Amino acid sequence: YDEYRKVIVDAGIKIVETAGSNPAPHLPMFHDNGIKVLHKCTSVRHGVKAQSLGVDGISIDGFECAGHPGEDDIPGLVLIPAAAAKIDIPMIASGGFADARGLVAALALGADGINMGTRFMCTVESAIHQNVKEAIVAGSELDTVLIFRPLRNTARVASNAVSREVVEILNRGGQFADVKDLVAGTRGVKVYEVGDLDAGIWSVGTAMGLINDIPTVGELVSRIVAEAEELI
Repeated sequence: YDEYRKVIVDAGIKIVETAGSNPAPHLPMFHDNGIKVLHKCTSVRHGVKAQSLGVDGISIDGFECAGHPGEDDIPGLVLIPAAAAKIDIPMIASGGFADARGLVAALALGADGINMGTRFMCTVESAIHQNVKEAIVAGSELDTVLIFRPLRNTARVASNAVSREVVEILNRGGQFADVKDLVAGTRGVKVYEVGDLDAGIWSVGTAMGLINDIPTVGELVSRIVAEAEELI
């Protein structure tokens, strides 16, 4: 990984998110070059471990999040305060956040801020096809599906013809080899590039049910901050 870390250093990047494995090997080079490391965690125990290793902050991802929510199935309403009780470094809450109400709730639960993935996908500047953005607006909190559960590598993606087929194959006892062509990244890219919503799997969180428009990023952030201040 040294060559990849060097690319990050040479590019002048100041904050890096690590995920999926032990962040310790990355810390010396990044910290020596003034780069902050935020580690994504899906459980309190992983957050505590990352903190002990010396990361600068953590992202605590609840069950609602898109992508990999872990295997514990703990939603943010419980996970965030449980983590806050044991985490002293900055902690960003992830999973299910799309508006001012979520930001205020996360702060009340002990987080220092929020991550928004699905909400930022559905903005004017987002470089994905308009069909995907409109699907997010039209979708509800029920329109995601969990794949790879039998393999203990759960991922939350949009419910479509491909993801439902993947679930069916694995529930019948299939293995990754039986679905690898269905979940290939090249197929997912087609969703974002050409707007064919059934071309492959694509990540989206349950926050889809809270998204009703496609604003600019500036409009979105300003609205969330103003409404959060009003709520507080």
